Amino acid sequence: MKYLEWLNISGAWLVSIALWVLLIAVVAILARSWESVRNFTSEVKSELRKASWPWDPKEKGMKKYRELTDSTIVVTIAMLLLSGYVAGWDFIFNMIMAWIFGVPQK
Repeated sequence: MKYLEWLNISGAWLVSIALWVLLIAVVAILARSWESVRNFTSEVKSELRKASWPWDPKEKGMKKYRELTDSTIVVTIAMLLLSGYVAGWDFIFNMIMAWIFGVPQK
């Protein structure tokens, strides 16, 4: 039985057997659906080639990513404003609920 010890990956044989069965099942499922995985991957690559990326291929250095940088800054500022808006209303409603239910403020 010494030669089978490498199969015992968890210390307990029952858990090891369950893990090996799970591993074999995952490999079998992947092998069975490998063609569809390859097709999906090739379709994703094809669609990514068609995409319009937010940079100018004619520019060099960081100027190439000017549109990407500007868009990132706009999104970051919008998220900060939105989170401030939500936090403000949360604070106001918290104060109103505390006043209604008589909960002491911290």
